Amino acid sequence: MSTTTTAAPTLTTSLAREFAAVLPEHCVITDEVGLRSYECDGLTGFRQVPAVVVLPRDTEEVAACVRVCARHGVPFVARGAGTGLSGGALPVADGVVISLQKLRRILEIDVENRRAVLEPGVFNLDISRAAAPHGLYYAPDPSSQQVCTIGGNVAENSGGAHCLKYGFTTNHVLEMEVVLADGSVITLGAPTAEQAGPDLRGVFLGSEGTLGICTKVTVRLLRKPEAVRTVLADFPSIEAAGETVGAIVDASIVPAAVEMMDSLAMEAAEAAVGAGYTVESPSALIIELDGPAEECDEQFAEITRICEEHGSTRIHVADSADERARVWKGRKAAFAAVGRISPDYIVQDGVVPRTRLAEVLSQIAEMGSEVGLRVANVFHAGDGNLHPLVLYSESAGEHDAAEDLSSRIAELCVELGGSLSGEHGIGADKACSMGRMFTDDDLAVMQRVRTGFDPEGLCNPGKIFPTPRLCGERPGPFRAHPLEEAGVISRL
Repeated sequence: MSTTTTAAPTLTTSLAREFAAVLPEHCVITDEVGLRSYECDGLTGFRQVPAVVVLPRDTEEVAACVRVCARHGVPFVARGAGTGLSGGALPVADGVVISLQKLRRILEIDVENRRAVLEPGVFNLDISRAAAPHGLYYAPDPSSQQVCTIGGNVAENSGGAHCLKYGFTTNHVLEMEVVLADGSVITLGAPTAEQAGPDLRGVFLGSEGTLGICTKVTVRLLRKPEAVRTVLADFPSIEAAGETVGAIVDASIVPAAVEMMDSLAMEAAEAAVGAGYTVESPSALIIELDGPAEECDEQFAEITRICEEHGSTRIHVADSADERARVWKGRKAAFAAVGRISPDYIVQDGVVPRTRLAEVLSQIAEMGSEVGLRVANVFHAGDGNLHPLVLYSESAGEHDAAEDLSSRIAELCVELGGSLSGEHGIGADKACSMGRMFTDDDLAVMQRVRTGFDPEGLCNPGKIFPTPRLCGERPGPFRAHPLEEAGVISRL
């Protein structure tokens, strides 16, 4: 369910006038068509037209825009490429969107110290492209890495296929320049791995834009591995594939990546890319090893044995760089490719312990059957990070059922000892489920930390934290309570 409102004209006019004093005219958007381009991110079921969108070009202009917001007490939302899937960049009613799409310079590739200095609008994949001539790369690789930005990765603490071995964004960010809610500019972290004092860098990472705006980031670069082996293994069931993942880890092998796809996901990806998947197979694993060639050979032999022991019906090794790229292209295109088999879908994000993979996938299938909706699964099996895709038809009136199923899947992950999110964040989508994972005291501490950075609550309000709700309301995007609609009660 979407909601659409517009700001009071006097406020919009005043804001636009002050933004125009600190930005070029073409960097201030107030027309209806232009504003609607920013009304949502990848979670398209949540929409809100902002009052103004501004496009600063550097840190000083970002800080100037934030100071305008602070003077008026107007909330603002920082936005990168808008590829987030949890509504983290959803605008606030009568608020401002500060787009960072013009801050996309790679400021430095420091080969000797293996690090890069970047503006937040740099695309994730462009970091590795810039580092490649020096034999280096940037490890965190979200499936959307061609179009998502490093600033968004910092906000969501993004992961990716290879984070099983190399860790998430937080493991690769050394230092950040941040604009706080009052327009002041600070530095968090340090250009070296060690720093003095509390780790405020770690606090900011994954805070989803609620603590300020990152305007420059220094990341760690890694040396490209000597050898890479990519294996595609089919299995007769989801359960067999899940048990294989656990057996690989039990054998003390840490692959660079272990990805799982079910038949629905493979059907969609194969139609889009022709990656060589067996669409008739109930499930498949993509297992990648990297490191010294001799070590890769030894581990490959062991993984082949484990897959065969768990009933693998086909083990195929990508024998060239082109074939390896094709296998990964199918995996990384899977989300978009699902549009070929369903008019609409919701991508959920949750985590379970690896030992409960088979159990959670079985329960997800049962939950989908109960409400008559299909669920495709393509996810980071190595670290238990699920990405169920709930398929539905908006025109058939299935949206609410799909949204409810998506929320119940996320909360099921918590019940099984996992987390509401592995890498996509909480955003507006799962804020109301945070009470399932944290106590009131837990959430109160998080709020106190936030207040330390942003006393007035202007940075991306309405995200992460549950807001007080009336009895009878269900989690999800805003809907008026039946008693409100009847005029019996009102919301403060």
